[in-house]
Amino acid sequence: MVRSLAQWTKTLSFPARISPQKHQQHQVTAPKSECPVISASTGPNNTTDIYPDPDSEKAIMGSVVYCIHHKEGCKWTGELRKLKAHLNTCKHDAVPCTNKCGAQIPRVLMEDHLKYTCPQRRARCEFCGKDFTGHTLENHSGSCGFEPIYCENKCGMKVQRRHLTQHKAAECSKRLVPCRYCSKEFVADTLQVHHTKCGRFPVACPNQCDASILAREDLDLHLKDQCPVFGICCPFRDAGCRFKGNRYALEKHVDENTKHHLERMCFVVSKQQHQIASLKSTLSRMSLNYSGTLIWKISDYTSKLAEAKTKEGMELVSPPFYTSQYGYKLQASVFLNGNGAGENSHISTYIKILPGEYDALLRWPFSHSVSFTLFDQSSVPENACNIVESFIPDPTWKNFQRPSKEPDSLGFGFPRFVSHEMLKKRNFLKDDTMFIRVKVDPSKIVAV
Repeated sequence: MVRSLAQWTKTLSFPARISPQKHQQHQVTAPKSECPVISASTGPNNTTDIYPDPDSEKAIMGSVVYCIHHKEGCKWTGELRKLKAHLNTCKHDAVPCTNKCGAQIPRVLMEDHLKYTCPQRRARCEFCGKDFTGHTLENHSGSCGFEPIYCENKCGMKVQRRHLTQHKAAECSKRLVPCRYCSKEFVADTLQVHHTKCGRFPVACPNQCDASILAREDLDLHLKDQCPVFGICCPFRDAGCRFKGNRYALEKHVDENTKHHLERMCFVVSKQQHQIASLKSTLSRMSLNYSGTLIWKISDYTSKLAEAKTKEGMELVSPPFYTSQYGYKLQASVFLNGNGAGENSHISTYIKILPGEYDALLRWPFSHSVSFTLFDQSSVPENACNIVESFIPDPTWKNFQRPSKEPDSLGFGFPRFVSHEMLKKRNFLKDDTMFIRVKVDPSKIVAV
């Protein structure tokens, strides 16, 4: 590109280090010589009045300047007279596009321009291999039929754009396809799994009878009511009968073996009765209390007290409990309306020794201390005041000797354990329920 001196000087910058005066930049200006006006008397032959002073022009052309592209990154500096030669090679200087698209492009960007942005560039589509100019290539990109793209059904396959429609219709593993048996639609790659469960999927009779192919959902009904060769087990098979045959043979078998089947059922019932008795015994042993302490809950106190007042000698007995797994077997009893000295005014409490499985191994007479505790059910446990009575058995008393198979009707205890009036003063009764603890202690310590 050819530039005039005036074009250069409009964009020139001079380095401060070459300024003829310190801290000032040298500005390119015309020399301050007077230029006389050309007149008719002077004539055009006086050239010194028309052209600048040669010395001033020489000084200007010898000035050191930056390249006019120094803001774009060019580092060149030199005399003004050499600027034109430098611009002929400066990589930041704009030159016409070599493809003649009409654009002025810096030399440093020319390669990218010719390759990517020049409208007249020639480029080949990487997918179909055809050549295009710049504008037509941009229109072609994104529509090339040979470009591989991912299936829109997200099956993970890349297919050429021209084959995508066929792929989605016939090949895609995520396309929806109808089951040929039940007509419901499923994703293609799950269809085989569906066939293993489809109710209308055709299956053959496992007995290889003459029936035609059946739907899976109809197979059970066929085997149960229709298959002529299905081997049906005898209804008394749980009783031990091993017969198996088709329904016609089965009917005959049942009619001819009634006595045999009845004998087998009687045997099964007898066996089950023994098993039930054994289980009940085991369950009873598992539910027994072997701790030596019984917490006895007596509910519906009001109705039971009223009943005790109408029935003389009405006694409530607790579940039996043991002092240990192989210890003494005991049982507590309560007379809500009293007994003996406490009749009609107190609650009486007693303890009985029952015949146990290990009495032959125990020491007699029974000598453990026994305590009865009536719990105060106060809402503030710190304020509770329980009633406690205890005793140590007298070894001479017959109630503490080894019991016979028929235990004594009365045990040993406290006829006046707690009065009916005392029950009303505190929270011994709550929700019409009382709790009595019976504790047996082998250390013979009496509760106070």
